Amino acid sequence: MKTVSSSYPHHLSLNILSFITLIIFLVSQPAPVTGLPLTTNSRWIVEEMSGKRVKLSCVNWVSHLELVLAEGLNKQPIEAIVGRISSMGFNCVRLTWPVYLATNNSLASLTVRQSFQRYGLYEAIAGIEANNPSIIDIPLIKAYQGVVSELGKGKVMVILDNHVSKPSWCCNNKSDGNGFFGEEYFDPDLWIDGLTRMATLFKGDTNVVGMSLRNELRGPRQNEDDWYKYMQKGAEAVHSANPHVLVIISGLNYDTHLSFLRNRPFELTFSGKLVFEVHWYSFVDSKAWESENANKVCGLVGNNMKRESGFLVKKGFPLFFSEFGVDQRGTNENDNRYLNCALAVAAELDLDWALWTLGGSYYYREGVVGLNEYYAVLNYNFDGIRNATLLHKIISLTYSFQGPGLSRSRPHKVIFHPASGLCIVRKSKLGPLSLGPCSSSVAWHYSRDENILTMRGTPLCLRALEQGKPAQLSKYCKGIDSKWKPISESKLHLSTTTGKNDTVCLDVDSANEVVIINTCHCVSRHSSCDPSRQWFKLVHSTRKPKLFGSFSDSFDYYDSKS
Repeated sequence: MKTVSSSYPHHLSLNILSFITLIIFLVSQPAPVTGLPLTTNSRWIVEEMSGKRVKLSCVNWVSHLELVLAEGLNKQPIEAIVGRISSMGFNCVRLTWPVYLATNNSLASLTVRQSFQRYGLYEAIAGIEANNPSIIDIPLIKAYQGVVSELGKGKVMVILDNHVSKPSWCCNNKSDGNGFFGEEYFDPDLWIDGLTRMATLFKGDTNVVGMSLRNELRGPRQNEDDWYKYMQKGAEAVHSANPHVLVIISGLNYDTHLSFLRNRPFELTFSGKLVFEVHWYSFVDSKAWESENANKVCGLVGNNMKRESGFLVKKGFPLFFSEFGVDQRGTNENDNRYLNCALAVAAELDLDWALWTLGGSYYYREGVVGLNEYYAVLNYNFDGIRNATLLHKIISLTYSFQGPGLSRSRPHKVIFHPASGLCIVRKSKLGPLSLGPCSSSVAWHYSRDENILTMRGTPLCLRALEQGKPAQLSKYCKGIDSKWKPISESKLHLSTTTGKNDTVCLDVDSANEVVIINTCHCVSRHSSCDPSRQWFKLVHSTRKPKLFGSFSDSFDYYDSKS
């Protein structure tokens, strides 16, 4: 993650509906993955034995800074932290590490106590002694192994992410010596040696399912020829040492640029293990999200992301959205608008992903002791969720819309609402359409010729009868009020025209529950206006929905007839 500063002092309030929805959603999460190791099948990551899709839904856990210990072990017992990772809905941790941990024996053999004594962090030492006494006097490399082992006990998969060479924060905009092959701390041969050692060391840990070769390549030395040369060497070295793990490859320019793969393949001697990764944050585009119209920015930036990396899924490669995140206090407007767009893109492409970051504070970062991390899903003391509303939105991405081995249905669309992380559902025959878990979504057929959204397998279509009223399902589908088009530069407003000739869009009521019809807001020009309440994305799905109540029976009937 690149350095970014923030100064937003408030916490987003959590309403009761969001809390209840979060609890229901987390209870319904998939069981831990048991069919390890993992492999690839075209663009999907799957269990090697069963061939069933596994969607990596990870959180980053920092362990690459100067102390070279997973953050938070002075705050909570490791078992408690691992338990919170699972209970929040994550099935995976992207655990960072520096090359020197694997290659510098003087560093790796330091005990945890000695590592912290170097920086005079005696309060943190006391915290580790109280919460995790078994690790305080063991070598750093053993402590790292212990974290991986504890995650395994908790049924949490691990991606070993080589973040830097020299232990330090990543990344600043000036050269920090860790950016690209040949820089001061980035010896390619030493890097390959480190990858080989880590791949070998964790060969017997079945929960280690992948290795990310290098985080955020960057700087004035970066070039495509050296990228191919060394990333191919690194990939071959990892696979030779440990053929069970996925080999995850990052791009250039802080892992935002992979478009060169369109015309020049990444050639390896092995198959079934290659995954590419991409990063995307709001601050990459400065303050554009709050200073310009959000539809315009989402359209430009989202399409750029698809051009630079998203195209890989169509070429048959898994794409791991391995870093994204926001200020979890919820008051950073730039982050909030970006997140809604990022979630729409991630749902559309059905990406594997990893949120930045887990821990709400650092032992020592960039010269500051106990620095607060506002991008963290856990609070400062690692003992609670910083913002359950934002967590619910993000965790909604754990749902797989398609992929091998999942409950199959004929291809259809679901309507995803990124601002809530929910989809349009039908809870009863007489009740209005509302928002609910995407696992229970209405299955829609969208006719691009006629622009009609039909509830698949039924004669019912979506209609807009009156502004401010709930959206309707109707058998009459020939009027202008049943023709829906994505509008605005983001293509996230679903718009139609009423019988009174009013242009309207899908919206949600003030309780963020019932789907209603309203005047289209913030479509263009205005920068002060947030359009996200009216953002809906048609997402391709082949999953059979788990519909509410008796609707599962009627869906089976219609599915067999359609």
